Amino acid sequence: MLVALVLLLALSNEVRVNGYGGSEQCEYSPELAPRPHSVSILEFGAVGDGKTLNTIAFQNAIFYLKSFADKGGAQLYVPPGQWLTGSFNLTSHLTLFLERGAVIIGSQDPFHWEVIDPLPSYGRGIEAPGGRYLSLINGYMLNDVVITGNNGTIDGVGSIWWRSFISHSLNYSRPHLIELVASNSVVVSNITFLNTPAYGIHPVYCSNVHIHNISISAPSESPFTVGIVPDSSDNVCIEDCTISMGFDAIALKSGWDEYGIAYGRPTKNVHIRRVHLQSSSGSTLAFGSDMSGGISNVLVEHVHLYNSKTGIVFRTTRGRGGYMKEIVISDIEMENIYRAIAATGHCGSHPDDKFDPNALPHLDQIILKNMTGTNITIAGTFSGLEESPFTNICLSNLNFSLNSMSPFTWECSNVSGFSESVVPKPCLDLETPSVSYTACSSMLSNRAKATTQASYSSA
Repeated sequence: MLVALVLLLALSNEVRVNGYGGSEQCEYSPELAPRPHSVSILEFGAVGDGKTLNTIAFQNAIFYLKSFADKGGAQLYVPPGQWLTGSFNLTSHLTLFLERGAVIIGSQDPFHWEVIDPLPSYGRGIEAPGGRYLSLINGYMLNDVVITGNNGTIDGVGSIWWRSFISHSLNYSRPHLIELVASNSVVVSNITFLNTPAYGIHPVYCSNVHIHNISISAPSESPFTVGIVPDSSDNVCIEDCTISMGFDAIALKSGWDEYGIAYGRPTKNVHIRRVHLQSSSGSTLAFGSDMSGGISNVLVEHVHLYNSKTGIVFRTTRGRGGYMKEIVISDIEMENIYRAIAATGHCGSHPDDKFDPNALPHLDQIILKNMTGTNITIAGTFSGLEESPFTNICLSNLNFSLNSMSPFTWECSNVSGFSESVVPKPCLDLETPSVSYTACSSMLSNRAKATTQASYSSA
C-alpha cells in the first residue's frame, strides 16, 4: 500500500510539473506578414511546360533571395504552370508561394536527386544502408520559413520510387517531398501534396512548426508512404488537414535504436486537431516505431479516422529504449476501421546489430477518451513487453460498434490501466484498480484544468 501511494504521489507531481496534456500549440497561430520583396520564378528562366527541368532556376532564385534575409525576407512566387525540377534548398526568411494552378513536379530521374548522409538519430538510411536521396524541397538550420500558396500543388510523381522499393532495387533510401532539418519557425499551409516517394512533410530536429489547411494523398498501393512525420521536433501544430496515404497518415517519431538514444532529442509538445485521416496498410495516427529519443506531451482532438486498417497505434520493440508518455487522444470519430486501437512492443526492425536488447521502451500515461466507432472489426489490442509492460492506459467513454466479422473484441497482454464507460467491455487488464484509477483521474482532471486555463487566456 505504501509503495502504491509513493508511486501515485510521484506520478501526480510529474503531471503538475510537466503540464500533462497541456499541449496547446495550435492556439498560437503565426501571423504571416507579407514579405517586403518578391520575385517570380519566371525571372530566373523557368519554363512551366512540364518538360523543361527548372532545378537551376529554383536554385538561382533562392540564392538571390538570400540577400534579403536581413531586410525582412523575401517571397519566391510560382505562377500557374507545370514546373519540373530536381531537389532544391530553401533559405531563411523566405516564403515559397504557389499560385492556384501552379504544380511543382519532382523529376523522375534519380540523378536529379542528390545523395546525402543519413540523419544522425538514425545512423543509416531507413530503407537501405548508407545515405539517402535529398528530398524535393529542403532546408537546413533555417529560421522563419513559409511554404504556402493559393492551393498550388507539389507532386512527387512517386511511382518510379515505389516500383524501385517493391523490386528491392533502391541503392539509397527514398526522398520525401519536404524535409526541414534543425530549423525554427516553419509554416506549411494552403498546399496540395501528391504522390510522395516516401514521406510528405518531414520536420526533423525542428521547433515551432505549424502545418495547417493542407491536403496530402498517395495511392493505397504506394508502399510505406506517410503524410506528416514530426521527428525529434517540438512545439508542433497540425490542424485542418486531410491526409490519405498508403501506410500512415500522421506518424510521430524520434530516432532509431542506439542512434536515437545517443542523439537524445524527443518529439514533444505536439497538438493535432480537426484532421481527416485515412491509411491503407498502416495506421491513420501512429506513434513510433522509431521513438528512441522519446515522445511526450501530445494532444490529439476532434479527429475523423476512416476506411483504414488501424485507427490509432503505438509501436515499439526491444532495443528501442525511449518512451511514449503523457499523451491525450480525445473526441475521435472512427468509421470502417479494422482495428480501432493498438499498442505493440513487438514491431519494427533494427538498423544494425549494435543495438542494445536491454534498452527497453516504456509506454505510460496514455489517455484515450470520448471516441465513437462504426463498422469496427476489433476494438483494441495491447501487447506490451514482459520486461516492460504498458502502464497507466486510461480508457474513458469509448463506444465501438463492431461488425459481424469480429474474431474477438479486445486482446491484452503485459498491460495495465483503468477504463470507464467502454463498449464493448475491455480486457480485465484495463480495469486495474488503485494506482491506475487514481492516476487516470488525476491526468483527466489536469487535462480539464489546462483546457479551461487556455480558454480563459484566449478570451
